[in-house]
Parts: sequence; C-alpha cells; structure tokens
Amino acid sequence: KIQPGSGELPDSSLVPSAVCEYGADSAGLSAEAGDGAQLGRPLGPTPSQSRFQVDLVSEAHKPEKGSEEAKGRFRVNFVDHSAGSSSPEHGEGGGGGGGGVSFQNGDTLLSESSLHSGGTGGGAGHHHYYYDTHTNTYYLRTFGHNTIDAVPRIDYYRQTAADLGEKLLRPSLAELHDEFDKEPFEDGFANGEEGTPTGEVGASDKGVVKFGWIKGVLVRCMLNIWGVMLFIRLSWIVGQAGIGLTIVVISVATVVTTITGLSTSAIATNGFIRGGGAYYLISRSLGPEFGGAIGLIFAFANAVAVAMYVVGFAETVVDLLKDNGALMVDEINDIRIIGAITVVILLGISVAGMEWEAKAQIVLLVVLLLAIGDFVIGTFIPMEDKKPKGFFGYNVDIFTENFGPDFRGETFFTIFAIFFPAATGILAGANISGDLADPQLAIPRGTMLAILITTLVYMGIAVSVGSCVVRDATGNFNNSLSAELTNCTNAACKLNFDFSSCKVPQKCKYGLMEDFQVMSMVSGFAPLITAGIFSATLSSALASLVSAPKVFQALCKDNIYPGLEMFSKGYGKNNEPLRGYLLTFFIALGFILIAELNVIAPIISNFFLASYALINFSVFHASLAKSPGWRPAFKYYNMWISLIGALLCCGVMFVINWWAALLTYVIVIGLFIYVTYKKPDVNWGSSTQALTYLNALQHSIRLTGVEDHVKNFRPQCLVLIGTPNSRPALLNLVHAFTKNVGLMICGHVRMGPRRQAIKELSTDQSRYQRWLIKNKMKAFYTPVHAEDLRDGTQYLMQAAGLGRMRPNTLVIGFKKNWLQSDMKDVENYINILHDAFDFQYGIVVIRLKEGLDISHLQGQEEVSSQEKSPSSKDVVVNVDYSKKVEADASKSYSSCSEKSPVMQKDEEEDGKTPTQPLLKEEPKGPDTPLSIVDQRLLDASRQFQKKQGKSTIDVWWLFDDGGLTLLIPYLLTTKKKWKESKIRVFMGGKINRIDHDRRAMATLLSKFRIDFSDIMVLGDINTKPKKANIIAFEEMIEPFRLHEDDKEQDVADKMKEEEPWRITDNELELFKTKTHRQIRLNELLKEHSSTANLIVMSLPIARKGAVSSALYMAWIEALSKNLPPILLVRGNHQSVLTFYS
Repeated sequence: KIQPGSGELPDSSLVPSAVCEYGADSAGLSAEAGDGAQLGRPLGPTPSQSRFQVDLVSEAHKPEKGSEEAKGRFRVNFVDHSAGSSSPEHGEGGGGGGGGVSFQNGDTLLSESSLHSGGTGGGAGHHHYYYDTHTNTYYLRTFGHNTIDAVPRIDYYRQTAADLGEKLLRPSLAELHDEFDKEPFEDGFANGEEGTPTGEVGASDKGVVKFGWIKGVLVRCMLNIWGVMLFIRLSWIVGQAGIGLTIVVISVATVVTTITGLSTSAIATNGFIRGGGAYYLISRSLGPEFGGAIGLIFAFANAVAVAMYVVGFAETVVDLLKDNGALMVDEINDIRIIGAITVVILLGISVAGMEWEAKAQIVLLVVLLLAIGDFVIGTFIPMEDKKPKGFFGYNVDIFTENFGPDFRGETFFTIFAIFFPAATGILAGANISGDLADPQLAIPRGTMLAILITTLVYMGIAVSVGSCVVRDATGNFNNSLSAELTNCTNAACKLNFDFSSCKVPQKCKYGLMEDFQVMSMVSGFAPLITAGIFSATLSSALASLVSAPKVFQALCKDNIYPGLEMFSKGYGKNNEPLRGYLLTFFIALGFILIAELNVIAPIISNFFLASYALINFSVFHASLAKSPGWRPAFKYYNMWISLIGALLCCGVMFVINWWAALLTYVIVIGLFIYVTYKKPDVNWGSSTQALTYLNALQHSIRLTGVEDHVKNFRPQCLVLIGTPNSRPALLNLVHAFTKNVGLMICGHVRMGPRRQAIKELSTDQSRYQRWLIKNKMKAFYTPVHAEDLRDGTQYLMQAAGLGRMRPNTLVIGFKKNWLQSDMKDVENYINILHDAFDFQYGIVVIRLKEGLDISHLQGQEEVSSQEKSPSSKDVVVNVDYSKKVEADASKSYSSCSEKSPVMQKDEEEDGKTPTQPLLKEEPKGPDTPLSIVDQRLLDASRQFQKKQGKSTIDVWWLFDDGGLTLLIPYLLTTKKKWKESKIRVFMGGKINRIDHDRRAMATLLSKFRIDFSDIMVLGDINTKPKKANIIAFEEMIEPFRLHEDDKEQDVADKMKEEEPWRITDNELELFKTKTHRQIRLNELLKEHSSTANLIVMSLPIARKGAVSSALYMAWIEALSKNLPPILLVRGNHQSVLTFYS
C-alpha cells in the first residue's frame, strides 16, 4: 500500500512487468522520492546502482540505435546491476542532434527549472537533464511532484501489440481515488480495446522488412493499374470510341477509382491499421458482417486474377511461338504449360519474401516505363514502311477524323466494360498494409499519386495513338496514290493512301480497328513493347499473388469463418502466410489449366467493384453515424461524394456484366447473412454500432415527444430477479409476454458492504448482460446498490429506463419462506408493493409451489451442461449480500455466502468472464444425485422453456384493473410456445344473473378482439369457506398477532409501535370478510383450475396503513397456496385495452 511520503509503491502484483520502482537503489536516474525538499534538484547518476538504460529511439517502427535525428525521444529500459552504468551523455547527445530535448509523450522529463524556462534544453548547455524512473510505468513524477498520477503519453493508448513498445497501464481510478487500505480495481482492457491475437507480437522487430510509400504503394499501384490493356486494347478502344469518348471513358473510370482512393485514404488515416488491406479497412469500419463477406470474395478474386494475368502473359508468349513456328503442342496446351511454369516461378519469388518480391516489382516497373517511352519515341519517327499499316506520325487530319466515334458492333457501355478493369488495382498498396512502415502516410500519398500518373499516361497514349494511326489500313504499298485523285476525302487519302477497300468487314488486318499490335508497330523498338506486355502481366500477377494470402491471413486471424484458422499462421520474421500462398497457387493453377477466362473475368471485375463500393459506403456510413472515433487525418473526403462513389461502383458492375453483378450481390448477401447468423465474438467499434446507437438515441428522443395512447400500451416490466440465471422460471415467463412487445429490465438489488458491491456492479453489468444475450433474452440487466431491498427497488422504479421506455409494471417473485423470515424483511417486501402502487406501477406477483430460486443448484446444473470443461466441479453460488426476494436457501447457506466471498474468476464456455462467481466450497461432481425437492424445483424452473401444448390459461378477472389481468394472458397466447393454449375467463357474479353476466363478458371480450374458449361466472364466491381452512389460516397468523385485548393498553401500543407488522384483533375483525374471501377463492381455484398450465388472477389490494404487512402476506399466501403456477396481477387502474380503432 502507498503510504504518504514514503516513496514506496503498491504491491508488485499491480505493476506490469516493465514497471520501474522508486527506491533507494534506483537513484541513478531519479530523485529521492520521499525527500520533498530535494524535488527540484536533479541528481547525478550513480553508476553502480543504476537499473536503467536510456536508449535513443526514433518514432519509426524500427528503433535506430545512435540515430542523430531521433527528435529527442527516449526510452528507459531496465539493465542488470552488473551490466555497468548508463550514461546521461548518451541521451544528451541525441537530444542535441534533434534540436533540444523535447517533452514528447512524457518520455523525457526535464528538471522543474528547465520546465519553467520553456523546457528547451539542448543548445543552452547549462540545463541538467532529469530522467525520471517513470518510463514504462505509470508511477511518475508529474511536473516535479511526487505522485502516481500520469501525464498524457502515447503508450497508454496503445493496443497490446505496439511496434515501439508495450502497452502501458495508466493508474486506475481506484488507485488514485480509494483510501489507502482499499484494494484497487483489477484493470483490464476497457471500452472494447482490442487485444492482440496470440503470436502477433514479435519478440524483436529486427530484420522485419517495412516499405515506404514509393516502393510499398506507388510502384505496386502503378504496376497493377497498367495492365496488358495499355498495350493491346487501348488503341482498339480509340478506334471504336474515338479520342473524345475514350477520354470520357478513362475519366469516368478515374472518377470511380479517385473517389474510392479518397475513401481508402480516409479510412486508412483513421487510426493505426494492420495487415489485411481492403478486408481490414471494411471490417473495422462496417463490422465483421460486411468485412467477412468482402474479405473472402476479395481474396478469391485476387487469387483468380493471378490466373487471368498469367494466362494473358502465356497468350502473348504463345503468339510469339506461333509467329516463329515453334509451338510445343497446340495453342491451348501451350498456354497451360507456360502458365503453370510462370505461376510456379512467381510463387517462388513470393515465398522468398517481400523484399525479393519488391525488387522484382522495381525491375518490372523499369521495363514497363521503358516500353511506354519506346512507344512515345516511336510516334515521332514516322517510317515509310509503316505508312501502309496506317501509321503516318502526328497529323491534324488523322486527329480530326479519329476524334469522333465509329462503333462497329460495340456501344459506349461495352467499350467502358472492356476498359474499366484496366483502371482497377488501386488497392494493391493497401492490401499489404501490414508491410508498410507508415500505412497512414503511404496509402493516401501512394494511391492518389498512382491514380494521377496512370490516368495521365492512359489519356496521353490514347490521344497520341489517335493522332498518328488511321482506323483502317491494308498494309499494302500498292494502295499509295498519285496526288491527282480527288474523290477520296479521308485522312489517308490526303496522305496519298487509298484504304477504301477496307470498308468490307474483316478485309484489312491493320489500323486501329483491326490490329491489336498497333503500339508494337508504332514503337521505335518492337521487342520492348513485348517486354512491356510481359512486365504488365507478370507484375499484376505478382501483386495479386501477394495480396490474396495477406488478405486471407487477416480474415482467418479474426476467426470469422471457423475452420479456416490454419491459414492464419505466419512464418518468419515477416509473418509470411506460406499456407495462404500455397492455397492461392493451387486456385490460380486450377483456373490456368481451365484456360477459359472470358467467363470468369467479368466476375472478378465485379468482385473488385463490390469491395470498392463497400469502402466508399464505409466512409459515408462512418460520417453518417457521427461517431467521435471517426476523425481521419486525411481531410479531403466528403460523405456524399463517397456515397455517389458507392452507387457508381454498383452501377458499373451492371454495365460490365449484369449476370455477374447479380451473382456478386447474391454471394455477398449470402456471406453477410452467414456471418450475421454466426455472430463472431468481436468488437471493433464499427460504424454499424455507432449508427445503431445514433438511431436508438434519435428514436428515443422522438418517442418522448409522443403522448401515450391506450392502443400502444405495452407491459414494460421491471423484474426483481437478482442475478438473471438464479430464477429461470421468472425470467422465461416474463420474457414470453414481453419479447418483441415491451421492455424488460432485470433489476438486481445488491446489499452488504458498499465497497465490495460497488466494485462488482460494473463487472456484473457486462457479465449478466452478455449472459442474457447469449441465452437470447431480449432484456436489460440493471444492478443497483442499496442498504436494503426496498430502497434498491425504489431507486429502480424511479430511475430505470429512458424517456418513454420506462417500466410501468413491477414483476416480483412470491416470498415463499416468509413464515420463517425476519419480519422486517416481510415488512420491506409488502412495502415494495405499496411503493409500486404509489409510483403508479402495475404489479405482477409470480408464485410456483416449488419455488423460484435455483441459485443453490446452479453449480451442478451448469457443470453438468459444460461440455467444454467437464473437469470443472465448482459449486456456483451467488456471492450476494442481499436476502433475496425468493430466498429458498437455508440460513446456513446464506451465512456461508456472506462469510466467504472468495471470488474465483473461472472461464465460461465463451471464454469470457464467468456469468456466476464461483465459490471453491464443497466441490460436488455432476453425478451427485439431487434430493427429490431439489429435482422438482429444477424441473419447475424449466417448465416455461418448453412448448406448452394444448393447455389452458385460466384468467380470474375478478376486479377491473384497467385490463392488465387480461392483456398478459392474451400476449402469452400470441407466442409460439403458448400458441395452442386456450384462455378461460372466470368472474364473480350473482346466482340469479349468471347468464346475463356471461353474455356481458363475452360481448366485452369480443369487442377487445380477445379469443376465449369459455367464460365461467361464479356465484358462490361469497360463500363461507370450509371450517378446516379457516382454522388453518388462524394457525398460520397466530405468531404474528398482537392480542392487544389480553395486554395492557400501553404495552400493546408500545409493541405495535416497535413491530408495526403485527395483526391487531380489531384489524382481523374489520377485514374478516376479505380474509374469508381469499380462503374461499383458493378453494374455488383448486376446484376449477387445478389442471391449468397457468392461472392469472386479480391481486387483492390492502389499504396502506390499515392492513398490517403480516395480514396482507397471509392473504396472498392463503389465496395462492398449493396451486399451478399463478400470476397475481393488478394494473394501475388506467385502461390498457380499448375497443375503439
């Protein structure tokens, strides 16, 4: 414990492993903590005693020892006493290099004097640097004062896998606020902070390859965007659409990719991102449902894209072989052979590591740029032998002629569909986000620049080729003209060539329309263009071969799809997904061997577009949800532009191929439904959660402005249940009539020592709410701490709920053991009913003859159902200081739980915190036989979980309470488990008017549109009960009577004052008729409703102050004993039913 001024730390169990301690032997870098007079004076190091070593580190991911531009950031580490001393000069030198020691993230503390003078040391030379022992701990000297309070620093906000060091725990509120003799709270991850999956944190970052924005993003994106389309399809597109429409096609494609690039940049700069590219961005923004769906098809699309690009490469090689007469087998099989060999080589490069792959990409980019340069140079060197093939050099006439479209069997949309895949590939850099040194900087900068450069090149080449080459050419020198021919008007004629014979389709082999190899023909050195085609296809294939496993690995790590965890394993210092590489290789190889990619190509394009659409939608959704956590560093985005981008992507999907678009939608929706159904146990703070909250908030506020209407009345129940799993019958029955109809709040009043109870409230809140969700209970768990049950219930009745969603009905279990209980508890119980009426609540008292509370059986029941941990043999009990509403447990049990609150944190089935505290007390195996009483109690507790069959619900609507007594059974019959049950209505009446009363009730029920099977009017309710039952009642209340007639007046008055629950003779005589009615009703209930599945009956009301608690309790006891499950209901006498429309 921390004693003031002692300078000692709390117990070591509260301090993380990297914590530094104050103490006499750590004076090397700290002031004497207890010496208040010396706080301002920095002490010099004592070499032999120093435990710390000051390392200069940069803010980059890889620590650079001795770096001079490290911006004065220090890390203090433990060193062994025997390992020598750490010198402060080491730190000073680095600090000077950075222009002075900066007070950054709390890593370096100056002395008080230097703080006051601005904190800029370094150059001045006269400041003493003060390295405190607080680094890597939260016990630090804040602004020169001895306190464990922490100054803001980055390490408190890290997740557990920080590249620059471990996540540090700031001092908990309890450590700062609690009295010294109190135990602080255990601190875990709060507010859904993400822990890191096992194996993600490497022991050392040494040797890990991280790329900057040029090598990691710009090069990759440019290579992926420039595909084979640039060399063998762009000239044909210019021929069909003309220069003008080609520019439009390129622009529209660029608009889609630019908007997606802006959205990607926004998400990528909204916090630290790990590996997984598009999947990681979408899943962390929209949640696992969308992320899981897109992740799978995106990884698959990349794997098949490898096959597409490799086949494109193989086709080019086979064309060369064919031209030279060197085919191996035949065209199709040659493509398969070359494709298979190529993909094996690419796999080898990928498996060799990201560094080799990056080097290969650089080489390919150089080749690609040379090829583009070769073409540009070629356009300026017109050669006579190329003129018959349609190439004349730059010419205004050719430009004018080629500017407009000349569609031959194509349309604008088909041309766009052919070109658009050439603009994709913008996520190539984002897909390796885990291998980037600074993804937040690299992704926006690299992606946007790549889009700009590639778009300009596409447009430049389109204009260039359209200005040099005519649409049709024969390739024949004999078509040259003598200057005098005048009836020919096209550009070729003006250049003395007559290609008019090409008007016959398929006649000519040259020109923009017919020759796919125009760029080779135009270029200065044709083999370079072939090399460019090779480079474009292989680089795209290589990028896809790397992207697919990385995305798939991230998907498998999150365990969205059970059974795929084996692919999450990484190897080597770079965590390479070798298994993913092999899977991608086999998928690619399979599609290469099929060699029919014309069908698969549009599906792949649509898969990519679906991920683009969702990235755009993610930005719109996050902005719409107004989550405080959405604050991207990249500001050049707009939520509405992102929405337009998402809609554009969806539209382009249909333009490219309508059936492929529909197939993509079906697959995405199918995977979305699957992941939603599986409900992966993850919490990523997605915008879906934020929007759900925002909608709930807005609707709640809107609801408060609407006046209640009787047609919209819903029973909104506050159920006094204790822990939700301790009274399953109560929970299941109330859930049956509130599910999807009204609010249900499980109230739990915690009593006993305040410190213990307050400490457990927050853990209970999340634990039991999760238990309710896991058991598909649509309810809220609300615990409160109070001195006694009545106070706690008053708090709940006044404060539970929100706006219009507030409880209006109190549901409480019958206090079965009231005859043996302390009468103060009985008084409290009855006062709760009075309080509920005071607060205008309706009341439902539920009684099962076996009882409700099964907490003392919970251990055996849970252990026997725990398939995952059969070895667990702990008895689960409620370490709860309250005397429960339904306290079936014996005195010895409750005293045991009060004396030994030893909480064992055991793992529950879902691996989270347990739903019940475990008490290591009297271990019983699952095969311990239960007593007959306990077995009956257990069976009774489960009776409302099963289908009720053709049973009856008997409604004894004796007094009009507004209709709640009738509404609850009606709501029950609308549920699946109670659907076959029939309602029978019982009512009181006069013997001579039974038929009239029955008809009147039947009319009322039909107007209420409530089905009933029978109505019984009882004319003998006021008959005197059997003598034996009266005697039994009197014997029951005998211990609680005052007998004031047998005592002195003052003695009787004093006794009544001290024990107000006692029954006076006067009171007993006054309410004799009412007492007899309860006894008589019990006889009638046994006579008419003993076979009912459920009885719903009007609860008798006792006037406050006139009827003692003991008598009221005795009435309820007499009325409801030895019966099937019974609900004693009393509304608040406001109408809850109406027959008006």
